[in-house]
Amino acid sequence: MRKYLFIALGLGFGLLAINAFLESKPVAKAPIYKSIKPFSPYYLDKRFGGLEILSRVDSEFKEKPNNMEVFHRLEFLEKEWGKEHLKIVDNKLTILDNNSSTIKTIPISTKEDSDFIHKYYGI
Repeated sequence: MRKYLFIALGLGFGLLAINAFLESKPVAKAPIYKSIKPFSPYYLDKRFGGLEILSRVDSEFKEKPNNMEVFHRLEFLEKEWGKEHLKIVDNKLTILDNNSSTIKTIPISTKEDSDFIHKYYGI
């Protein structure tokens, strides 16, 4: 009976660890994300105490979610920013600043990029 208890506990903790790992993984990103990322005001800052989300625009903005939520929270902030600052016109992605003037225009070359923009940013 003791042998089975040890094996059952080991399997139980292993399944819990795998479940926690899968829930905390970020969403897979398309190649166009690398072109959009420099214009997003949010970024991760690696500290000794863990990861923090900071803003390039607002120096007072600082969030320190727990390690399971950090990537999901960053994705949420990027999606909210993208709904206001990204537009698709004639199969080109236009990045806007806070005054609605164009910063950069990126051509959408693949269906994967187009699907990613619609799914991730919701535009």
